[in-house]
Amino acid sequence: MRRAMSTYVCVKERLHPGLLDGLVRGGAQAIEIFAARGHFDYSNRRAHVKEIAAWFRSSGVPLHSVHSPMFNDYEWGRSGAPAVNLTEPDKKRRFEAMDEIKRAIEVAEHIPFQFLVQHMGNSGDEFADAKFEAGVNSLEHLRAFAKPLGVRLLVENIPNELSTAERLLEFIRVPHFTDVGVCFDVGHAYLAEGVAETFGKLKEYIRSTHVHDNLHDRDSHLWPGDGKIEWKEAMALLRSAPQAPPLLMEIDGEGKADIEKGMAEAFRRLEAA
Repeated sequence: MRRAMSTYVCVKERLHPGLLDGLVRGGAQAIEIFAARGHFDYSNRRAHVKEIAAWFRSSGVPLHSVHSPMFNDYEWGRSGAPAVNLTEPDKKRRFEAMDEIKRAIEVAEHIPFQFLVQHMGNSGDEFADAKFEAGVNSLEHLRAFAKPLGVRLLVENIPNELSTAERLLEFIRVPHFTDVGVCFDVGHAYLAEGVAETFGKLKEYIRSTHVHDNLHDRDSHLWPGDGKIEWKEAMALLRSAPQAPPLLMEIDGEGKADIEKGMAEAFRRLEAA
């Protein structure tokens, strides 16, 4: 499996070429950029996007995916800005969310990438028919916007009632969105009904992954092996996915001293499992 890394590991810092060089030294063969404005200002095409695009051109490392924005401010919602939520029943807020996500998709004009990883709702959200309908309408709009730029949408299993394996399949199958896939999050699956159970339901649609660990208590995004997930089983499952997704780690890097060393050790641990 191709080794890949999300810049979420350094999301509290402004993304720059030195950070990307470090991820490559740690073993990354492809990158996912986490679209948080304070980290990667995807709306700033003249400066920040241009700087990062130059790195990708010179390095030859592909941008595999972009994680869709969760907030539209530079402070991760601490300014009071509402979350970017595609399942928001209020039409005005939902259109504002789609506009923000389209700004991130437009990065593909400067840095080509395959997939946009999209949350459906916020953490802890309960299911409601109005939210589901809003989510379907949003996906229909965004997939049409993304297609000419060569980008496909991937919905991610996250801890809420809109993003269980069954609900994600409904978001894909009910409206016949044959071009929408799944980003399979191992840590989130472990916190829900289990890694094997969730994988079994979503296997056909998995095109990418988020790999991280936890102690089955909270969504802590630990290095694989630092939590309680059985990685021998998890790796066997991931290797059996028909579309051969990358092994893409999404780690909370806060307080972790040596990211490059942690990456190298985690990739070795996973590949030996």
